[in-house]
Amino acid sequence: MKIIVDAFGGDHAPVEIIKGCRQAIDELGVEIILTGDEEKIKAAAQENQVDLKGMEIVHAPGVMPVEEEPTKLLKQYSDSSMCKGFQLLADGSGDAFVSAGSTGALVVGASLIVKRIKGIKRAMIGTVIPSQTGCYMLADSGANSECRPEMLRQFAMMGSIYMNRVYGVEKPRVGLVNIGTEDSKGTDLQVETNRLLRDSHLNYIGNIEPREIPLGGCDVAVCDGFTGNVLLKMVEGMGKMFQNELKGIFLTNFATKLGAVLVSGQLKEFKKKFDYKEHGGAMLMGARKPVIKAHGSSDAKAIKNAIRQAKRCCDGNIIKGIEEGLAVMEAAQSEAAPDSRQD
Repeated sequence: MKIIVDAFGGDHAPVEIIKGCRQAIDELGVEIILTGDEEKIKAAAQENQVDLKGMEIVHAPGVMPVEEEPTKLLKQYSDSSMCKGFQLLADGSGDAFVSAGSTGALVVGASLIVKRIKGIKRAMIGTVIPSQTGCYMLADSGANSECRPEMLRQFAMMGSIYMNRVYGVEKPRVGLVNIGTEDSKGTDLQVETNRLLRDSHLNYIGNIEPREIPLGGCDVAVCDGFTGNVLLKMVEGMGKMFQNELKGIFLTNFATKLGAVLVSGQLKEFKKKFDYKEHGGAMLMGARKPVIKAHGSSDAKAIKNAIRQAKRCCDGNIIKGIEEGLAVMEAAQSEAAPDSRQD
């Protein structure tokens, strides 16, 4: 399996990127195509004693700044490491693409270079987040600030396919993020999406309040990208707050320090559960090939796990699953539509 990696995406590129790729090759057995300035990649590898064996370098001298307008990727930054990565993915040179670069540019590249799966209205970011009972996918977590009900229905379908094929959830429970569980709650977007999901083939459990999601209330939490991104950042902040509070409690006195030693294993597992580096990245779902968005501050471990995520998407044949799910959804819509033929 060949994974394309943007060597100059993220805050710690290219050093942490190539270190993560080295770990991925050694642990996962994948092949890597690095896109970026070849001279700088080789210099960074030599300086940090990273063996580039198993990594093919495709020269791309430009870098897409994270603060730049995403739509400029195709023109002003066509020579960038990110754009080159998308071009390689589109022409079949690799099986998946990983980048820690600009989220907006990643959405643009996936939609306009790799292209969306036929019938998919918008690509969305599906972020897997830990819960009390395991984990859930937040769909969408930031790609689309404004959505229509039919888009959210597709997000729900794609999230269900992912949780089934990658995490082994037999019948993923889909919940629509809302301010209440009643069908009348929310704006027109939530009310109409709720109706569409109730008529779908998905395992839809209805509206779900945000406080129930971390407790394991659903396997796929569906919402527009603006709401999803707010929820995601709140979860990240709460996770850090809990870790800081626990650390403060256990460092209070000798007795609490002794208690910390006794439960050190559990504390490490708790910290690991909320560490984004363990998940590596989020899949940009809806593109014709797997695209993984890694965290902008990813280190080598995070990059390795983002590559692991890409491999799991390929192994689970997520793209084919989405195509099949879309066909089922469209067939169900056709059957539910009133007969328009004249007598």
